[in-house]
Amino acid sequence: MGEPAGVGLELTLKLWQAVRASGDVPSYVPLLFADPAAVGDCARRAGLPDPAKVVGSSSEARALWPDYLPIVSVPLAQPVDPGRPDPANGAAVMASIEQATAAVVRGEAAALVTNPIAKRVLHEAGFSHPGHTEFLAELAHRLLGGGPWRPVMLLASDELRVVPLTIHIPIAAVPGALSQGLIIETARILDQGLRRDFALGGPTRPRIAMAGLNPHAGEGGSMGTEEIRIIAPAIAALRADGLNVTGPHPADTLFHAEARTRYDAVIAMYHDQALIPIKTLAFDKAVNVTLGLPFVRTSPDHGTAFDIAGTGRASPASLSAAVDLAAKLAANRAVSAPQQ
Repeated sequence: MGEPAGVGLELTLKLWQAVRASGDVPSYVPLLFADPAAVGDCARRAGLPDPAKVVGSSSEARALWPDYLPIVSVPLAQPVDPGRPDPANGAAVMASIEQATAAVVRGEAAALVTNPIAKRVLHEAGFSHPGHTEFLAELAHRLLGGGPWRPVMLLASDELRVVPLTIHIPIAAVPGALSQGLIIETARILDQGLRRDFALGGPTRPRIAMAGLNPHAGEGGSMGTEEIRIIAPAIAALRADGLNVTGPHPADTLFHAEARTRYDAVIAMYHDQALIPIKTLAFDKAVNVTLGLPFVRTSPDHGTAFDIAGTGRASPASLSAAVDLAAKLAANRAVSAPQQ
């Protein structure tokens, strides 16, 4: 469901409408965890028929799709006012994530696709996690045991795959957050995800390019020493373990078209170093993939878009890409599962 006052439900309805209009029914069957009344209200605002049909289990969904949109009811506490999130609905937003995750863990669904949430609103409702991924890691531990699971954010499109090593921290805190251990752990999770979920590498390991932190990757230490002290030793350790990692590369020459032919994914040192290039190259098509979890999870690479919620202007392109990619990753993981 995501944040019901955002664009998530509208995007879901537009995705259903596009499938109906195309006549090309995909192999997957979606199961929406949301409030049926909120879905109906959203459909009316968008000028669409209300396609929601409540089901008691995922097994009932296949007979309904694509004539209807199968939905597991997760009632909201308050009616939805587009663009005006209500913390009173936060518990239902969290419950929709938890119930959908549990369905995947039980094998009733193949993958999890999450619509955008509003973290500030959820925090007002008692949400104690920085975001989706940390909550999903806790759910994995709670539902499956093991762990602690270490989620890694991968932004993926046809043009580029990139991982931000550090994410939502101030730029001034990035150098102190870097460590050889963090780089090595992240690269290993990325390598496994590229092999298992993306079916990349073949007889050789996937090609991972490591960006430098400083301009010109430190210019031999004259513009910073993190590359010499932290990043290069971590790359050497990874290569000694058989991973195909190169770098540290100057970030300003790492993302043009010819450079992108030389790697399968990039590990960037901080949030904007990763997100600026992929949002420039694939703003409406990029997908947020969470690696390092015991199930497949994707999400559109955009937020709740409160400014256009309820206007009918939201594009479902990123959600459509997220659903399509989730289906592909789940199929690849199912094939590779006996070998893991």
